Amino acid sequence: MQKLEDQWSDAVVKRDQYGLELLLSPLYVGISASGEVSTRNQQIALLYTKTTDPLTMEQRVISARMLGDIAVVNGTYITRRKNGPETLEERGIFTHVFQRVRSNWLCINSQRTVVAEDSSAKQKAAKKSNADLPFHVPFLFKGADSAKQQPAPPPGDPQTAQQQQQPQQ
Repeated sequence: MQKLEDQWSDAVVKRDQYGLELLLSPLYVGISASGEVSTRNQQIALLYTKTTDPLTMEQRVISARMLGDIAVVNGTYITRRKNGPETLEERGIFTHVFQRVRSNWLCINSQRTVVAEDSSAKQKAAKKSNADLPFHVPFLFKGADSAKQQPAPPPGDPQTAQQQQQPQQ
């Protein structure tokens, strides 16, 4: 399955229409990382648009499960694109479903999900709460002031025993 993923990556980077046609089923449905749904013909048409200019694409298979003539492949990907003077890198995970048709594997479904960047995780971890008490459960802990207002009666206090015996109204 890794060989198929490498062929896919090469076809996209080299803009190889024939190579992509050999990998994608006519029934192919793809869901991009941004949530856009596309067909095989739309994927091939993307090869010829100038807006998407992939420099490299690496796909690594993590697991492949064979279910008869169906294979479910999960893995990670890294795509580097040219966006003007900048080079953007997109990292994520994918799931591809392949079907064996006359001894060839064709992808019938693809889904990609972008993985969050590490730099944003570091920024979130650096943020501190400005709350006095970041966590408060009412009725379980009333704070230091409540202990000062009503001191606890000593054990065996006759007044406390009388209050406990009187029914609440």
